[in-house]
Amino acid sequence: MKRASLALFVFVLLPPLSSFAGAPNPRPVDRTQLTAWLTGELSNPRICRLVTERGIAFSLTLRDEKQLRATGADSTLIKTLRALRSSVSPSAAAPLPAALAKAAQLTHEKQYDAAEGQLSALIRSNSDNASLHFALGDVLRREDKWDKALDEFTEAVRLMPGFPDAHNRLAYVFYRTDDVDAAIAEARTALSMDPRNAEAYRYLGLGLYATGKYDAALHAYEESLLRESENADVYYDMGIVLHDRGDMRGAVAAYRHALRLRPDFWEAHSNLGIVMHDLGRLDDAVSEYREAKRLAPDEVSVRNNLGNTYCDKGEYDAAITEFRDLYRLDAGWDGGHDCMARAFMAKRDYPDAISELRLAVRQNPTGASEHRVLGQALLLAGNPEEALQELQAAVYLSPDSALAHHYLGTALFELQSFDEAEKQFRESVRLEPTAQNHYSLAACLMAMGRNDDALGELENAAHLDPTQNLYRARKEELLKLMTPGSRR
Repeated sequence: MKRASLALFVFVLLPPLSSFAGAPNPRPVDRTQLTAWLTGELSNPRICRLVTERGIAFSLTLRDEKQLRATGADSTLIKTLRALRSSVSPSAAAPLPAALAKAAQLTHEKQYDAAEGQLSALIRSNSDNASLHFALGDVLRREDKWDKALDEFTEAVRLMPGFPDAHNRLAYVFYRTDDVDAAIAEARTALSMDPRNAEAYRYLGLGLYATGKYDAALHAYEESLLRESENADVYYDMGIVLHDRGDMRGAVAAYRHALRLRPDFWEAHSNLGIVMHDLGRLDDAVSEYREAKRLAPDEVSVRNNLGNTYCDKGEYDAAITEFRDLYRLDAGWDGGHDCMARAFMAKRDYPDAISELRLAVRQNPTGASEHRVLGQALLLAGNPEEALQELQAAVYLSPDSALAHHYLGTALFELQSFDEAEKQFRESVRLEPTAQNHYSLAACLMAMGRNDDALGELENAAHLDPTQNLYRARKEELLKLMTPGSRR
């Protein structure tokens, strides 16, 4: 369900503010807000700025420090908090709810379902706390529960309309649910409140990228990095845009920046592997995929890319092992069967190759190349009748494929349907007048007793590829067989 109208409505009604902290009489940040923002992955630099501008409503204790570090607070944030004086007495400071402390810990451990339960229960008795809705929305985001996340971030906006970071998260939810106009509107709303908001520039960049405005997206990412220079996610996003724009060197640099900042960023390793593959640096691609696999052993897309790269390197045993592991992890994964087939074909294991190719055809029944390669495998396995059906489908789906016509001609030839075979071979010659196609047509004509026509095709083949001794040898054999009276 699209909710662009909500984002645009908020964008129109909210007055522009120089910053969230600059709103009239901003309240100091309490323990609940601080922990909820960390649970919701608000960046440490952003939180440093908020607490500096607004102050804090508690005196930092060693217990607080331990709790905050366990939730993702870095040394700079702790140092900033130590330097701030509380606006209230220690006895008046609100304690951190135990359920929130538990939810923060569970989120940091990536146990999102359990964290969702803790936050939902806490919100039932604290329904007017915007920061709790913000934290729950972010947990739901990480569970890909987009509709529920949208509801929580919308509630956070309603309860605290001057908080730009909730608009940022709405922008991201809209981006992930393909409502790009709403995503851009929400990011711009956040920037109208706080022009220094790095996250808003990032989400604006994502929206612009989704509309194909690559230069504008890169500019937005650069603006984000001007405000928070050590953000691995922004470098990662830049890598995607640069790769799509064809700037491979720039993409490599961006992904390596992301990995310098976050060495365990498996997605950056995986995407860097894709770039290396595109550059033809297959050994480097394998290295990146293997590191991504080490960091995320259950991520099947990484194993898929690694298996395909092994295939491209001709390391077929490694490819087969990788895909078999992948299918054990995800029996429903629909990729890799063409690569597995290629590996089995290289090992002359035609039954296993045919099994994989049948799966590839089932998953892509309109794929001409899948039908063609299955037909080729069936021919090699000595089954021209079944090959004929697959190759007829390949020609129907791709009538301009010289290869499809060539192999269909081969199947018809083996079934001794020479007239039909000749038509297919002639079509393959018309589409691609290669030496091999002329030679195949010559073989068909010879089987039909049309030696004069066959001789002409062999002469064409020998002329096109003078290095191939076979063509000259067959031509000489044919000339010996031919008598002067047989020439027409």
